Amino acid sequence: MSEVSTATTGKYSIESEKLNLWYGSFQALFDVDLRIKKGIITSMIGPSGCGKSTYLRSVNRINERLGYVKITGSIKVMGQNVYAEDAELVQVRKQIGMVFQRPNPLPLSIRDNIIFGHRLHTPKSEKVSVKKEDELIENSLKQVLLWDKVKDNLKRKATELSLEEQQKLCIARLLPVKPAVILMDEPCSALDPKGTAAVEELIWELRDNYTILIVTHNMAQARRASEECIFMLMGKVVEHAPTDEMFVNPEHEETADYIEGRYG
Repeated sequence: MSEVSTATTGKYSIESEKLNLWYGSFQALFDVDLRIKKGIITSMIGPSGCGKSTYLRSVNRINERLGYVKITGSIKVMGQNVYAEDAELVQVRKQIGMVFQRPNPLPLSIRDNIIFGHRLHTPKSEKVSVKKEDELIENSLKQVLLWDKVKDNLKRKATELSLEEQQKLCIARLLPVKPAVILMDEPCSALDPKGTAAVEELIWELRDNYTILIVTHNMAQARRASEECIFMLMGKVVEHAPTDEMFVNPEHEETADYIEGRYG
């Protein structure tokens, strides 16, 4: 694996060490060692079934919902091992936001979608005023460039928005919770080219305030919308390097073959 940089304390949002994962008897991840820098966009590329989404879902512990999954090794988010015995799942999920392939707004109003997670993670003893909620909603929608579009109709059902707007809304509803990390699993796969461009622009705008890890099959998107890139193959990390460097001068033959479309 290419060395992206030397380690410095507090420089990484996600660190995995010797991460292995099995679905029943099938091993999907093999000794995955990764360090994802804070405050940048990192993309994960590789053929279908290579372990990209499995890794993503391991970071926020979605995979463990399946009773036949076994995991060894460690994943640290902001320095805390999310698989430690004393790790609180609610706090893990608060630190880590997730955006899926298809937009999945709740069948509620735009307003209730945005504030849902914040209410969920706010202790009952800390009552939040309507004014404060309104501020959170406005700020979140402004960050995803939706405020001007929906500000006069916040009671409208979120499911009535276009797919592009729904995906932006799904990102916006993460923001009041103030996650450190946002994971994105093929966030543009259901969008047309115009919608894809709009969401990519949004992702780029958010990068300074969040660590973003994005899985994509789209080579052009990985090159446009990320600063570092990870290439995975058959459950293993082959290469991790600055995106421009990987696409112009990949270190490994397997990486070059994939980028140039010779397989996958």
